[in-house]
Amino acid sequence: MSRQVSGSLGRHRRAGFTLVELLIAVVVVGILAAVALPSFVDSVRKSRRTDAFAALSAVQQAQERWRSNRAAYASSLTAAATDDPPGLGLLGTSAKGYYTLAISDATATGYTVTATANEGTTQAGDGSCQRLRVRVAGGNIFYGSAGATGDFDESAGNRCWAR
Repeated sequence: MSRQVSGSLGRHRRAGFTLVELLIAVVVVGILAAVALPSFVDSVRKSRRTDAFAALSAVQQAQERWRSNRAAYASSLTAAATDDPPGLGLLGTSAKGYYTLAISDATATGYTVTATANEGTTQAGDGSCQRLRVRVAGGNIFYGSAGATGDFDESAGNRCWAR
C-alpha cells in the first residue's frame, strides 16, 4: 500500500531567486565594481591627457613658426600677432576644455608652456599629472609633469608622458 504525499511536500518548487542568492549576487557585483571602477577612472584620465598633449603640441608648432620670423619666442598665447606685446593668437584652453594653458619664461632661446587641469573636471584628480609642461631651452625639449603643487618631474621615467 502506498501512501500519497500531501501538502507542500508534493508540490514542485517555484522557480526564482531566494533572498540569500540575491544578496550574494549584489555582494559580487559590489566587489567587482570596487575593483574595476578606479581602474576605469584612471584609464579615462589617461586618455583625456591627450587633450593637453595636443594643445601643448599646437603651442610648440606655433612658437616655432613665430620664432622663425622674430628674434624671440612669443610670451603670450591669446594676444593677436599684431598686438603689443605680440602673441600667438591661440586659445588659453585645450580643445576639450580639460586644461588651461600658459606660456612663461619666453626668451630668444626658449620658453615654457604649461597645461594645468581645470577644477571641476576629472583631470583635477589626476595625481602627479595635474600639470603637464613642455620646456624648450637652447634647442632641447624637456617634458615634465607635477601634481597641483610641487616641482616638475622631467625624468625619462615620467609616467605621465608616454614615450
